[in-house]
Amino acid sequence: MNTAIVNKIIRFSSVDGPGNRTVVFLQGCNFNCRYCHNPETIGACKNCGTCVSYCKTGALTMVEGKVLYNPERCVNCDSCFHHCPHGSSPKTRSMTPEEVFAEVKKNIPFIRGITVSGGECTLWRDFLVELLRLARQTNLSTMLDSNGTYDFIEDPELLDVVDGVMLDVKAFDGVEHTKITGKQNDLVLKNLRELAKRDKLFEVRTVAVPELFDVAQTVKQTSKILQELGKAGQVRYKLIRFRPIGVREQYQNYQAPDDTFMEQLQTVARGHGITDIVII
Repeated sequence: MNTAIVNKIIRFSSVDGPGNRTVVFLQGCNFNCRYCHNPETIGACKNCGTCVSYCKTGALTMVEGKVLYNPERCVNCDSCFHHCPHGSSPKTRSMTPEEVFAEVKKNIPFIRGITVSGGECTLWRDFLVELLRLARQTNLSTMLDSNGTYDFIEDPELLDVVDGVMLDVKAFDGVEHTKITGKQNDLVLKNLRELAKRDKLFEVRTVAVPELFDVAQTVKQTSKILQELGKAGQVRYKLIRFRPIGVREQYQNYQAPDDTFMEQLQTVARGHGITDIVII
């Protein structure tokens, strides 16, 4: 049976693609970003039981070697996330594309489309194809939020059911990218170019952490590529201010950049023809 581990489903979001959308967060990521704002989506639950003792409402129990979750008792305090040694969540569910889409359909006609995020959603490729086909059949638009480590161009079947990709460019320089994520960025930059050429690149995203990498250089080089491809006026660039909220404790010492720094990044992007810039 084709299933994926679902971290959560947000019924309505206006920041994850065009219009109001339902967002599905899949579990698991092949990056380990130092500034990750959703570290509970990185790993798989090991049923170690560490989280159970931190749950003060009895929403988590250990039964026959497995952690069981009772959503009716949960108050979303997130203590289980913060104390998980595996970067996971006890609230995840194994679901089929049909089960997920049954949840999505509850929100029609109040949504324009569906966005699948993570973790890294492309780790569940076969699940994605089926889910996005179901969305297309009901005239919902389909978007993916990806770190760019899947070779979209080599998978026309998946690309055919995707209206747009929101691509994370963590850092343009390969050494800096490895420092941030633990992985190289050759494929990320290939996807930046090739998705843009095929009008499948809806948005580029960069999280600004000045102490960690040269943010201005990343914004400059990324914008320059879009300009050279003639796509600077078509692709949104979302500049995301680092915030310590939700970040693992050992990385909370990074400072959130101020408004002046973010405005300077915006000026850099505009200098290379980017017209649709969002600062959050």
